[in-house]
Amino acid sequence: MSEPWSRKEVIGGCTLYLGDCLEIMPTLGRVDAVVTDPPYGIGRDGQKRTTGGNGGRKDYDFKGWDATRPPAEIFDLMRSLSDDQLIWGGNYFADLMPAGGKWLVWDKGQRINQSDGELAYTSRHGALRIFTQNRVALLLEGALHPTQKPIEIMVWSVQQFPDARTILDPFMGSGTTLVACAKLGRKGIGIELDPEYFDIACRRVEEAYRQPDFFVAAPDPAKQEAFEI
Repeated sequence: MSEPWSRKEVIGGCTLYLGDCLEIMPTLGRVDAVVTDPPYGIGRDGQKRTTGGNGGRKDYDFKGWDATRPPAEIFDLMRSLSDDQLIWGGNYFADLMPAGGKWLVWDKGQRINQSDGELAYTSRHGALRIFTQNRVALLLEGALHPTQKPIEIMVWSVQQFPDARTILDPFMGSGTTLVACAKLGRKGIGIELDPEYFDIACRRVEEAYRQPDFFVAAPDPAKQEAFEI
């Protein structure tokens, strides 16, 4: 019986799968947490190039993956595989997830024609938290995906679960969640359907391990303690 993925790459503590998350997730077993940024179903799978005083936006091919939001079955799988979930764009999926009290906000630090921020659903309860970072950080990092989030946002996201050692991102995209895992000494599992973005994610994770965060100690395989936030 063939595997449900067409490629599998192991880079450091991260494992990357090329294929459909609906088919791959049931083969993975339990993880500590799911941290992901699924398609919202709002047609942002590409964009036309624009120019302007702020430098404009680069163009991306429209590939069609954001035409509809993922089916409820995928959210059920996320919950069956993990005790904790953090899902960006949570306002688009609120009807598919149980009530959670601790919502996260990315304040983009700009008031332009795009949204002022984005919301993340979490399975935990607690006070709402806001992280302010101007989206120009993506220009500095070199955005490679039309819905890519800054690395610091995804580091902050992973840190919401200080005891989680293995993080799953079933909508890996350009791999920012796994880059955050590499920087924090966590194990990461990522799934991506598009071969182009899968290759980009592999390169970014490799680079993250070649240039580890100066302020994050390398994990001790004999003793991995939880990070505090």
